[in-house]
Amino acid sequence: MKRILVVGGGLIGIRHMQAVQAHAGCRMVGLVDPDMTIQADVPRFVTMADVTDPVDGVIIATPTPLHAPHGLEAAGRGWHMLIEKPVAASLEGAKELESVLRRKNIRSLVGHHRRYHALVQQLKSSLADGVIGDVVNVSVLWCMRKPDAYFEENWRSVSGSPIMINLVHDIDILRFVIGEISEITALRGQSRRGGARIESGAIALTFENGAVGSVTFSDITPSPWGFEAGTGENPNIGTTHQDMMWITGTKGAISFPSMTLWKGTDWGRAAEPVALSPALNEKTPLEAQLDHFLNVIDGAKPLIDVADAIVTLGLAEALETQLASQTSNSNETKCP
Repeated sequence: MKRILVVGGGLIGIRHMQAVQAHAGCRMVGLVDPDMTIQADVPRFVTMADVTDPVDGVIIATPTPLHAPHGLEAAGRGWHMLIEKPVAASLEGAKELESVLRRKNIRSLVGHHRRYHALVQQLKSSLADGVIGDVVNVSVLWCMRKPDAYFEENWRSVSGSPIMINLVHDIDILRFVIGEISEITALRGQSRRGGARIESGAIALTFENGAVGSVTFSDITPSPWGFEAGTGENPNIGTTHQDMMWITGTKGAISFPSMTLWKGTDWGRAAEPVALSPALNEKTPLEAQLDHFLNVIDGAKPLIDVADAIVTLGLAEALETQLASQTSNSNETKCP
C-alpha cells in the first residue's frame, strides 16, 4: 500500500484525491490546502510542514506558480512526486527542481496524463508503424469557451493563458506521437473579454523529422473541437466526439480521436477510408497515470519525468513570450 499525499484542492486536485481513494494500492495520507472549506472526507493539512505521517509519494496539483516551490519542499522531505503540468511556471524553476531531484535521487512523474490515453497510444504506434507513410503535416484545433466564473477573483484572470493551461497538453502530444519540435512561432488573436490576457492565436511548428504543423486555439469560442470534447476525458467539459487533429503522410492520412484512416494514390481518385478500430481505455487516463506513478515510486521508468517535461515547458514558454510581446490589436504583422 503506497501512502499518497495530495497537495492542492482545486478541480484537478480533487480528481487526483478521488482516484487515490478508489485505488486498491493506495492509502490517502490527506489533502494539503490552506482553504479548509474544501469538502473532503480525508485528513486535512494547511501546509506540507504540518504532515507528520509517512509519505511514499506526493501529488502536487497546486496553481502553476507553486509547482516548483512545492516540488522543492517535497523533495526536501524525500518524497517521490507526481507534479501537475506545466511542471513549473518558468524554465529556471523547472531546471532547479530537476537538479535537486537528480541530486537527491527522487523519482518524478509529470501530469501530462493524455500520454496514458489508449487512443493516443494507438495513434503513436500507428504512426510509428508507417500506416500513413512519413508524416508530412498535422493540424490541431482547440477551441472552447471557458465560463466567466473560471477567471473570477483568481490567478487565471491575469496569467490564465490557454497556452500554459491547455495548449501545453497539445504540444506534449505532438512531441509524443510525431517527434521533437525544432521551431515554433505564433500570432496572437484579439482579446475579447476586455483584459490583457492571451485568449486566442495560431501556432506554426516544424518537427525534427521534417514534418510541419499548425495549432489554432481559443478559450473564448464555443465549439465542438478540442481534445477534451473529442475524447470525453474531462468530466468538466462537454463531450462531442468530434475530431480535433488531422495528420497527413506520404501514403495516407488519419484523424483523431475517431482514428479514421484514409488511403489513396493521387488526386485523380478519391482517398478511401480503411477500417481501424479505435482503442478503448480500460481505465481513465488519470487512473492509468496513478497506476504508473505507483510503479515509478518502486523504480519504474517514468513515461514523462521532470527532465522530459522541461522540453514541453520550454516550447510553451517560448510561445507565451512571443504572444505576450504582441498586443491584441497589433499592426506589426499586418500586410501592407
